[in-house]
Amino acid sequence: MELTATDLVLLLGETRALDGVSAAFQPGCITVLLGPNGAGKSSLLKCLVGLAEPEGGRVMLGGAPLRSLKPRERARRIAYLAQEPTVHWNLAAKELVALGRLPHRGPYGGPSQADEAAVAKALSDTETMHFAARPIHSLSGGERARVLLARLLAGEPQWLLADEPLASLDPAHQLDMLRLFRSAANHGAGVLLVLHDLNQAARIADDVLILKQGRIAAAGAAADVLSARLLSDVYETPIGEAAGPDGQRLFYAGQA
Repeated sequence: MELTATDLVLLLGETRALDGVSAAFQPGCITVLLGPNGAGKSSLLKCLVGLAEPEGGRVMLGGAPLRSLKPRERARRIAYLAQEPTVHWNLAAKELVALGRLPHRGPYGGPSQADEAAVAKALSDTETMHFAARPIHSLSGGERARVLLARLLAGEPQWLLADEPLASLDPAHQLDMLRLFRSAANHGAGVLLVLHDLNQAARIADDVLILKQGRIAAAGAAADVLSARLLSDVYETPIGEAAGPDGQRLFYAGQA
């Protein structure tokens, strides 16, 4: 089910955080949003998930206006991981992950076998089962980030939207996180990620959308869009490109 934005305009005070942004995102693909700080990446994600109401334009999910969906239905279809998520209650990690199943449960019913299985799978996939009983506030930033991703995965959404999900993770767990997003896409989910690491973007992205000053600077297949010349222009600093030992494209700041 396609997720589309058409002519989005979002004002933050007197600033146009988004200025006529149009894009179509496909299920089964990972799209990475790139751009300098303040380019509008987080603002676009918030519009796509329904947390920000644009002054102009519209968001559609499967041909229906996003705003026409009831909150529970929207939560079943789209899961969102904020850039700096706040956990207000010091729940056990497993209890927090189980909250991802709430949109699937009736108002009075307890967890079903399907709910329990989805929570267990999410904990296993994110390698968080061994601290499932620990209070969330006792976990490190990286551990907490993995639990929060597990909450999203437990909901089995059609779309996963995550704003800088790698920020607090060490390199090994960054790769684990990317593998989980790839697995979700391989199973049919649409995945949108805001990343700052150009090399991780090149590693994971099927498609790339680059924003600058609230407008789209480039969009398309990652192999076509990512280039040192374009990135240098967008980030307004020299960016070079090299081939890694595994053939992976590597980008770096500064001239060779």
